[in-house]
Amino acid sequence: MALEKGLSDLFALEIVAPFQDESLRAQNPLCKVPALVLEDGETVFDSGVIADFVDGLSEPRLIPTEQPARRRALTLEAAADGMGDASVLIVRERMRPEGEHRPDLFERQQRAVDAALDLFTTALADGGLSHDRFEIAEIAVAVQLAYQDVRRVSDWRAGRPALSDWFERVAKRTSMVATHATVT
Repeated sequence: MALEKGLSDLFALEIVAPFQDESLRAQNPLCKVPALVLEDGETVFDSGVIADFVDGLSEPRLIPTEQPARRRALTLEAAADGMGDASVLIVRERMRPEGEHRPDLFERQQRAVDAALDLFTTALADGGLSHDRFEIAEIAVAVQLAYQDVRRVSDWRAGRPALSDWFERVAKRTSMVATHATVT
């Protein structure tokens, strides 16, 4: 959001390991990322809340202000965030020793990921996601598709050629290239 709005110079990125670094809890009691610490020490956390804060700093707005576009965009953003939560659970479960995996957890979370991917495919077909704009819904979905690739959560492209093509286009945006993560 900050890169898309040309505001990235207002923020400093600090890398933390949320599952290991308890100092994060001082900023976010849930000990989750992202967390944005403002100049006055106030902390804003949760992707949607941070995006809303950043969006309010300048025009043009990347979160629609009028209904029903606002509701639709924020619903897609919420689905992307939920897919992200499910994906993190899958990745964390894979880190457990082989004999301790919980197949029910894998299956449930993978169903959530697949359902979100199906929603995004439908949204792309009906204009809820666009090639012509890059607002909150597009940003959230693109970030989660990138996470799918980086963490190898699922073969999300299988059977979803339009969504895959859309992602290949938006992944070339300056903001996406600048924030591309790799697994270390």
